[in-house]
Amino acid sequence: MEPGEQMPDLAVTPDRYLTVRYAGASGDFNPIHIDDEFAKSVGLPGTILHGLWTMAQVARAQTEAAGDPAALRSLSVQFRGMGLPEQEVVVTSTVRKESDGVAIVDAEARQGDTRIVRRGVAEIRLS
Repeated sequence: MEPGEQMPDLAVTPDRYLTVRYAGASGDFNPIHIDDEFAKSVGLPGTILHGLWTMAQVARAQTEAAGDPAALRSLSVQFRGMGLPEQEVVVTSTVRKESDGVAIVDAEARQGDTRIVRRGVAEIRLS
């Protein structure tokens, strides 16, 4: 991996029931994620994706590019926008630097024109 190199994008479209399944897996049953009527009653367009699910997609993009789930050494992100079910999420990643078999990668996740995760920084061990 060379500095400035664009890594493969990861595109995933969460289905309408993803937030319910993720709530069960994560234990985060906040009604803005699982109850469409409640979400609308508090001013949201409907249920929204869990932030940690979107972060997991950023992690997934890095491990798939590295070819090894154990290659991800660290990840930090900033949550900035709301993600919605049934709309494609695209994670883009660019190598910032590489040294001694470790790459530092800048990443973000977008849904259309909305950045839902920004300033992602991953440290990946290269094989």
